[in-house]
Amino acid sequence: MRADARKNRDHLLAVAGTAITEQGVDVSLRDIARRADVGLATLLRHFPTREALLDALLRTSFDELTAKAGELETASSPEDALVSWLRDCVAWTTEYRGVTVLMAAAIEDTDSALHASCVTLRAAGARLLARAQAAGTARTDIDGTDLFALVAALAWLSDQPPLAPRADHLFAVVTSAILTNPASTDTGGTPPPGP
Repeated sequence: MRADARKNRDHLLAVAGTAITEQGVDVSLRDIARRADVGLATLLRHFPTREALLDALLRTSFDELTAKAGELETASSPEDALVSWLRDCVAWTTEYRGVTVLMAAAIEDTDSALHASCVTLRAAGARLLARAQAAGTARTDIDGTDLFALVAALAWLSDQPPLAPRADHLFAVVTSAILTNPASTDTGGTPPPGP
């Protein structure tokens, strides 16, 4: 790719990232193009579909979370690794409102531009879960698909203004339900005040 084309593509990704952070993944492609001061045809030339744009935008984060899972496998206890990775996943998914819905759909849709990245990310979490299960520190009646669904659920909770103050507490509740010995790791969060 030529340097000017790379610069234009990077600019479009930066603008798209800001727009999606502010408005969610359903932000209009026309709005993204307008914010980037280009025509819609220019945006579509670089990213022919919304999913292609999201895949390009999210790939670095997917790759980082997958690499982090690999690092945690060797650097932390099985339960600490699982909880740390879950926390990072949930935090990342809350940056882009609505992305978990697309990720869940992409897992099942082999034609989706997000499919390969989502499957790889789910597999990374499944490896951490299997390691914790083998060590006897995580319940054995859940799998990587369940874990992926829990990430989506926790991200959704964080995206609901009335529930956001309870997000850390609910994260701790969910992780303590996954772990067989939750006192052995810091699941983070104390119950917030309230009824």
